[in-house]
Amino acid sequence: MIFLKTEDEIELLRESNLLVGRTLAEVAKLVKPGVTTKELDKVAEEFIRDHGAVPTFKGFPNQYGDPFPASLCTSINEQVVHGIPGDIVLKEGDIVSVDCGTYMNGFCGDSAYTFCVGEVDEEVRKLLKVTKEALYIGIENAVQGKRLGDIGYAIQEHCESNSFGVVREFVGHGIGKEMHEDPQVPNYGKRGYGTMLKKGLCIAIEPMITQGSRQIVMERDGWTVRTKDWKYAAHFEHTVAVGAGKADILSSFEFIEEVLGDKAI
Repeated sequence: MIFLKTEDEIELLRESNLLVGRTLAEVAKLVKPGVTTKELDKVAEEFIRDHGAVPTFKGFPNQYGDPFPASLCTSINEQVVHGIPGDIVLKEGDIVSVDCGTYMNGFCGDSAYTFCVGEVDEEVRKLLKVTKEALYIGIENAVQGKRLGDIGYAIQEHCESNSFGVVREFVGHGIGKEMHEDPQVPNYGKRGYGTMLKKGLCIAIEPMITQGSRQIVMERDGWTVRTKDWKYAAHFEHTVAVGAGKADILSSFEFIEEVLGDKAI
Protein backbone atom coordinates (compact mmCIF):
# COMPACT_ATOMS: atom_id res chain seq x y z
CA MET A 1 0.00 0.00 0.00
CA ILE A 2 1.26 3.47 -0.91
CA PHE A 3 1.05 6.17 1.76
CA LEU A 4 1.06 9.78 0.60
CA LYS A 5 2.61 12.15 3.12
CA THR A 6 1.22 15.42 4.48
CA GLU A 7 3.33 18.59 4.46
CA ASP A 8 4.04 18.12 8.19
CA GLU A 9 5.15 14.53 7.63
CA ILE A 10 7.43 15.60 4.78
CA GLU A 11 9.13 18.08 7.11
CA LEU A 12 9.74 15.30 9.66
CA LEU A 13 11.18 13.19 6.85
CA ARG A 14 13.40 16.10 5.87
CA GLU A 15 14.83 16.31 9.42
CA SER A 16 15.77 12.63 9.36
CA ASN A 17 17.27 12.90 5.89
CA LEU A 18 19.30 16.00 6.64
CA LEU A 19 20.78 14.12 9.59
CA VAL A 20 21.85 11.40 7.15
CA GLY A 21 23.57 14.05 5.03
CA ARG A 22 25.40 15.44 8.05
CA THR A 23 26.39 11.93 9.12
CA LEU A 24 27.83 11.19 5.68
CA ALA A 25 29.77 14.46 5.92
CA GLU A 26 31.36 13.17 9.14
CA VAL A 27 32.28 9.99 7.27
CA ALA A 28 33.70 12.08 4.41
CA LYS A 29 36.21 13.63 6.83
CA LEU A 30 37.68 10.17 7.48
CA VAL A 31 37.71 8.54 4.03
CA LYS A 32 41.39 8.16 3.14
CA PRO A 33 43.98 5.42 2.69
CA GLY A 34 44.70 3.49 5.90
CA VAL A 35 41.24 3.86 7.47
CA THR A 36 39.04 0.80 8.09
CA THR A 37 35.35 0.69 7.26
CA LYS A 38 34.71 -0.26 10.90
CA GLU A 39 36.14 3.13 11.91
CA LEU A 40 33.72 4.87 9.52
CA ASP A 41 30.83 2.94 11.03
CA LYS A 42 31.77 3.80 14.62
CA VAL A 43 31.88 7.53 13.90
CA ALA A 44 28.56 7.38 12.03
CA GLU A 45 26.71 5.51 14.78
CA GLU A 46 27.97 7.87 17.49
CA PHE A 47 27.00 10.91 15.43
CA ILE A 48 23.50 9.57 14.74
CA ARG A 49 22.82 8.69 18.37
CA ASP A 50 24.29 11.96 19.65
CA HIS A 51 21.67 13.75 17.55
CA GLY A 52 18.72 11.91 19.04
CA ALA A 53 18.22 9.36 16.28
CA VAL A 54 18.90 5.67 15.80
CA PRO A 55 20.63 3.98 12.85
CA THR A 56 17.92 2.11 10.95
CA PHE A 57 20.29 -0.35 9.30
CA LYS A 58 21.61 -1.84 12.55
CA GLY A 59 19.72 -5.04 13.30
CA PHE A 60 17.73 -4.85 10.06
CA PRO A 61 16.34 -8.36 9.38
CA ASN A 62 17.57 -10.51 6.48
CA GLN A 63 15.68 -13.33 4.80
CA TYR A 64 19.02 -14.86 3.79
CA GLY A 65 20.73 -14.89 7.19
CA ASP A 66 21.69 -12.78 10.20
CA PRO A 67 20.42 -9.22 10.79
CA PHE A 68 22.65 -6.42 9.54
CA PRO A 69 25.36 -5.86 12.16
CA ALA A 70 26.32 -2.23 11.52
CA SER A 71 25.00 1.31 11.11
CA LEU A 72 26.43 1.89 7.62
CA CYS A 73 26.65 -0.16 4.47
CA THR A 74 30.21 0.27 3.15
CA SER A 75 30.65 -1.25 -0.31
CA ILE A 76 34.18 -1.16 -1.72
CA ASN A 77 35.12 -1.30 -5.43
CA GLU A 78 33.27 -4.29 -6.97
CA GLN A 79 30.77 -4.37 -4.10
CA VAL A 80 27.50 -2.86 -5.27
CA VAL A 81 25.50 -2.53 -2.03
CA HIS A 82 25.17 -3.81 1.54
CA GLY A 83 28.86 -4.24 2.28
CA ILE A 84 29.45 -4.89 5.98
CA PRO A 85 31.93 -2.61 7.79
CA GLY A 86 34.92 -4.44 9.22
CA ASP A 87 38.70 -4.54 9.37
CA ILE A 88 39.14 -3.91 5.63
CA VAL A 89 41.61 -1.06 5.17
CA LEU A 90 40.88 1.50 2.47
CA LYS A 91 43.73 2.01 0.01
CA GLU A 92 44.68 4.56 -2.61
CA GLY A 93 42.54 4.17 -5.74
CA ASP A 94 39.62 2.47 -4.00
CA ILE A 95 36.06 3.72 -4.08
CA VAL A 96 33.63 3.14 -1.23
CA SER A 97 29.86 3.54 -1.45
CA VAL A 98 28.47 4.53 1.94
CA ASP A 99 24.75 4.06 2.52
CA CYS A 100 23.24 5.46 5.72
CA GLY A 101 19.80 5.38 7.33
CA THR A 102 18.35 7.15 10.37
CA TYR A 103 15.10 7.01 12.34
CA MET A 104 14.04 10.16 14.17
CA ASN A 105 10.71 11.70 15.19
CA GLY A 106 8.89 8.69 13.78
CA PHE A 107 10.30 8.94 10.25
CA CYS A 108 13.23 7.51 8.30
CA GLY A 109 16.10 9.04 6.39
CA ASP A 110 18.08 7.25 3.68
CA SER A 111 20.88 8.44 1.40
CA ALA A 112 24.11 7.14 -0.13
CA TYR A 113 27.29 8.60 -1.64
CA THR A 114 30.27 6.97 -3.35
CA PHE A 115 33.63 8.34 -2.24
CA CYS A 116 37.02 8.22 -3.93
CA VAL A 117 39.89 7.09 -1.70
CA GLY A 118 42.76 9.31 -2.79
CA GLU A 119 43.28 9.47 -6.54
CA VAL A 120 41.26 7.04 -8.65
CA ASP A 121 41.41 5.94 -12.28
CA GLU A 122 39.70 8.32 -14.72
CA GLU A 123 37.32 5.62 -15.96
CA VAL A 124 36.27 4.89 -12.39
CA ARG A 125 35.73 8.58 -11.73
CA LYS A 126 33.56 8.71 -14.86
CA LEU A 127 31.46 5.84 -13.45
CA LEU A 128 30.83 7.86 -10.30
CA LYS A 129 30.08 11.04 -12.23
CA VAL A 130 27.58 9.35 -14.56
CA THR A 131 25.86 7.54 -11.67
CA LYS A 132 25.43 10.79 -9.75
CA GLU A 133 24.17 12.55 -12.88
CA ALA A 134 21.68 9.72 -13.41
CA LEU A 135 20.34 10.20 -9.88
CA TYR A 136 19.49 13.84 -10.57
CA ILE A 137 18.09 13.02 -14.02
CA GLY A 138 15.81 10.50 -12.32
CA ILE A 139 14.78 13.09 -9.73
CA GLU A 140 13.78 15.49 -12.53
CA ASN A 141 11.09 12.94 -13.42
CA ALA A 142 9.74 12.57 -9.86
CA VAL A 143 6.86 14.93 -10.48
CA GLN A 144 3.10 14.63 -10.23
CA GLY A 145 1.53 13.15 -13.34
CA LYS A 146 4.56 11.16 -14.47
CA ARG A 147 5.04 7.46 -13.80
CA LEU A 148 7.66 5.32 -12.10
CA GLY A 149 8.77 4.08 -15.51
CA ASP A 150 9.76 7.63 -16.44
CA ILE A 151 12.24 7.73 -13.54
CA GLY A 152 13.67 4.32 -14.38
CA TYR A 153 13.92 5.04 -18.09
CA ALA A 154 15.76 8.31 -17.52
CA ILE A 155 18.34 6.66 -15.26
CA GLN A 156 18.78 3.63 -17.51
CA GLU A 157 19.15 5.66 -20.70
CA HIS A 158 21.80 7.94 -19.22
CA CYS A 159 23.89 5.11 -17.79
CA GLU A 160 23.63 2.70 -20.70
CA SER A 161 24.40 5.46 -23.20
CA ASN A 162 27.70 5.78 -21.32
CA SER A 163 28.26 2.00 -21.61
CA PHE A 164 27.59 1.25 -17.94
CA GLY A 165 25.39 -1.51 -16.53
CA VAL A 166 22.18 -0.97 -14.54
CA VAL A 167 21.54 -3.43 -11.72
CA ARG A 168 18.03 -4.88 -11.90
CA GLU A 169 17.79 -7.00 -8.73
CA PHE A 170 18.03 -4.11 -6.26
CA VAL A 171 15.93 -0.96 -6.58
CA GLY A 172 14.81 2.18 -4.79
CA HIS A 173 11.71 2.26 -2.62
CA GLY A 174 9.04 4.26 -0.90
CA ILE A 175 10.00 5.68 2.48
CA GLY A 176 8.24 7.16 5.50
CA LYS A 177 7.55 5.69 8.92
CA GLU A 178 9.17 2.53 7.57
CA MET A 179 12.48 2.52 5.69
CA HIS A 180 11.09 0.34 2.91
CA GLU A 181 7.56 1.17 1.81
CA ASP A 182 5.68 0.76 -1.46
CA PRO A 183 6.32 1.36 -4.28
CA GLN A 184 9.54 -0.15 -5.55
CA VAL A 185 11.51 2.35 -7.68
CA PRO A 186 13.56 0.56 -10.38
CA ASN A 187 16.52 2.20 -12.10
CA TYR A 188 15.24 0.92 -15.45
CA GLY A 189 11.90 1.02 -17.19
CA LYS A 190 9.69 2.37 -19.97
CA ARG A 191 8.42 5.90 -20.28
CA GLY A 192 4.72 6.20 -19.49
CA TYR A 193 4.54 2.88 -17.63
CA GLY A 194 4.19 2.01 -13.97
CA THR A 195 2.54 3.63 -10.96
CA MET A 196 1.31 7.17 -11.43
CA LEU A 197 3.26 9.65 -9.30
CA LYS A 198 1.21 11.82 -6.95
CA LYS A 199 2.14 14.82 -4.80
CA GLY A 200 3.12 13.63 -1.34
CA LEU A 201 4.67 10.35 -2.47
CA CYS A 202 8.10 10.03 -0.85
CA ILE A 203 10.65 7.74 -2.46
CA ALA A 204 14.32 6.87 -2.27
CA ILE A 205 15.88 6.97 -5.74
CA GLU A 206 19.19 5.11 -5.83
CA PRO A 207 21.00 4.20 -9.04
CA MET A 208 23.30 1.17 -8.59
CA ILE A 209 25.51 1.22 -11.66
CA THR A 210 28.31 -1.08 -12.80
CA GLN A 211 31.45 -0.46 -14.83
CA GLY A 212 30.94 -3.66 -16.82
CA SER A 213 28.22 -6.31 -16.84
CA ARG A 214 25.08 -5.63 -14.80
CA GLN A 215 25.19 -9.21 -13.45
CA ILE A 216 25.64 -9.51 -9.69
CA VAL A 217 26.50 -12.12 -7.06
CA MET A 218 25.58 -12.27 -3.36
CA GLU A 219 28.45 -13.16 -1.05
CA ARG A 220 28.22 -15.87 1.61
CA ASP A 221 27.52 -13.34 4.38
CA GLY A 222 24.00 -13.01 2.94
CA TRP A 223 24.34 -9.24 2.61
CA THR A 224 27.20 -8.08 0.41
CA VAL A 225 26.33 -7.83 -3.29
CA ARG A 226 29.17 -7.56 -5.82
CA THR A 227 29.53 -7.46 -9.58
CA LYS A 228 29.92 -10.87 -11.20
CA ASP A 229 32.82 -9.67 -13.37
CA TRP A 230 34.58 -7.99 -10.39
CA LYS A 231 34.45 -4.57 -12.05
CA TYR A 232 33.67 -1.48 -9.98
CA ALA A 233 30.17 -0.27 -9.07
CA ALA A 234 28.81 3.07 -7.83
CA HIS A 235 25.77 3.99 -5.73
CA PHE A 236 24.21 7.39 -5.09
CA GLU A 237 20.86 7.91 -3.34
CA HIS A 238 18.50 10.72 -2.39
CA THR A 239 15.14 10.67 -0.64
CA VAL A 240 12.65 12.92 -2.44
CA ALA A 241 9.04 14.01 -2.18
CA VAL A 242 7.13 14.04 -5.46
CA GLY A 243 6.02 17.57 -6.25
CA ALA A 244 3.73 19.38 -8.65
CA GLY A 245 6.25 20.47 -11.27
CA LYS A 246 9.44 19.75 -9.32
CA ALA A 247 10.61 17.13 -6.84
CA ASP A 248 11.58 18.20 -3.33
CA ILE A 249 14.96 16.62 -2.41
CA LEU A 250 14.76 15.86 1.32
CA SER A 251 18.30 14.55 1.75
CA SER A 252 21.41 16.54 0.89
CA PHE A 253 24.93 16.12 -0.48
CA GLU A 254 25.84 19.72 0.40
CA PHE A 255 27.36 18.84 3.77
CA ILE A 256 29.46 16.09 2.17
CA GLU A 257 30.69 18.29 -0.66
CA GLU A 258 31.63 21.11 1.70
CA VAL A 259 34.03 18.59 3.28
CA LEU A 260 35.30 17.22 -0.04
CA GLY A 261 35.76 20.59 -1.73
CA ASP A 262 37.25 20.28 -5.22
CA LYS A 263 37.55 16.50 -4.71
CA ALA A 264 33.77 16.10 -4.86
CA ILE A 265 32.32 14.19 -7.80
